[in-house]
Amino acid sequence: MEEEQNGGRFDVVILGASGFTGKYVLREAIKFLNTPSSPLKSIAIAGRSPRKLSQALEWASRPNAQLSLPILTADTSDPSSLRALCARTRLLLNCVGPFRLHGEPVVAACAAAGCDYLDISGEPEFMERVEAAYHDHAKESGALVISACGFDSVPAELGVMFNSRQWVEPAAPNRVEAYVALESEKRIVGNFATYESAVLGVANAHKLQQLRRSRPRKPRPQIPGPPPSKGETIENQRKIGLWAVKLPSADSIVVRRTLSTLTENPQGLPGLSESAEMVEKREAFWSTVKPAHFGVKIGTKSLLGILRIIMVGVFIGLLGSTSFGRGLLLKFPEIFSLGWFRKKGPSEEEVASASFKMWFVGHGFTDRTIAAQGNTKPNMEIVTRVMGPEVGYLTTPIILIQCALILLSQRENLPKGGVYPPGIIFGPTDLQERLQQNGISFDVISKSNISS
Repeated sequence: MEEEQNGGRFDVVILGASGFTGKYVLREAIKFLNTPSSPLKSIAIAGRSPRKLSQALEWASRPNAQLSLPILTADTSDPSSLRALCARTRLLLNCVGPFRLHGEPVVAACAAAGCDYLDISGEPEFMERVEAAYHDHAKESGALVISACGFDSVPAELGVMFNSRQWVEPAAPNRVEAYVALESEKRIVGNFATYESAVLGVANAHKLQQLRRSRPRKPRPQIPGPPPSKGETIENQRKIGLWAVKLPSADSIVVRRTLSTLTENPQGLPGLSESAEMVEKREAFWSTVKPAHFGVKIGTKSLLGILRIIMVGVFIGLLGSTSFGRGLLLKFPEIFSLGWFRKKGPSEEEVASASFKMWFVGHGFTDRTIAAQGNTKPNMEIVTRVMGPEVGYLTTPIILIQCALILLSQRENLPKGGVYPPGIIFGPTDLQERLQQNGISFDVISKSNISS
């Protein structure tokens, strides 16, 4: 068995590989196992139930004969089992959510062992708590800990940078709004863990506020022009054919963390032992990224779709703040999400028929000096778009595995360790090109002058 050949040490361990998303991550990882140019030579899968892991492996190997991969038993409530995992891998991919309940012990084990860590969390409180508690420790041990390496929040991070880089000097953006549209030929069914995270997020909103108040304020980037106005609650974006409403997602928080880190480190974060060529590439990349105010909205083609989204938001907002209400929300997800979430998750056909479009509408100035003239309105608009397959089970595994392959093949060009959002780490790498080769596209839609 491979375990013997590599001294029992693996390139990657996938924790939670038998979960809904975990098995799709495993299927995506297998595509790159021992292929000619891939740095991925060994994988182990880990979780609580060897039987379920074995079933997930059989599913992920189809239609080929079942692969033989080492199966390791580990439980997020058993720190010694997590330490044993970290001792045996270069990189741990964590697919066990909700991360608020199960993530911290895994990060603690990785930070202690100096083992790199990626996850697919979209939970701001978890990410910020982990950064506060483990950043210094991970920096010291050499563990690179990066959350949000899935649909939350890489399309937002790379998408806002892609839009920002279209503003060629002396032009400069003031704000970029992202509009997310989920599409399907069948019905859209979300991941239950995502719904559970949203419910728990409402319940713990006060904890996130407390955490932020207890930490030193981070520097804010200098953005040309006045801060954007709040705007209408429901918006009709005719140019992209969507009705939209503000989405309380992790994306804008993650993007802000990247822009804040960039404000402190205008040339990005130096790598462990970068080549001179890489230093030049990194500095050149960050010199083209211009900060902007950023927000996320969810869009649908009809006003009725928006009213449905608002109703689900109202249910979660009202019921999520009491334990009785949360019990109802989590017991009957299909009722309270109006059919968008169910415990057993989507069928393979539903996953295959779904896709997303994320539009980035940037407003700014043809010349940044105009912005300095007081209360002037933006006079230029740049629209870009990121598109890809279904968000939870297809796009998320594609992104996670490409981030993992970059970590395995380009580790010397990345920081020694610490807890970071994905944008500041993967921005100057070839992640965007890799995603484009794997079915996620980045396009410039239009550039135009607007009259104020």
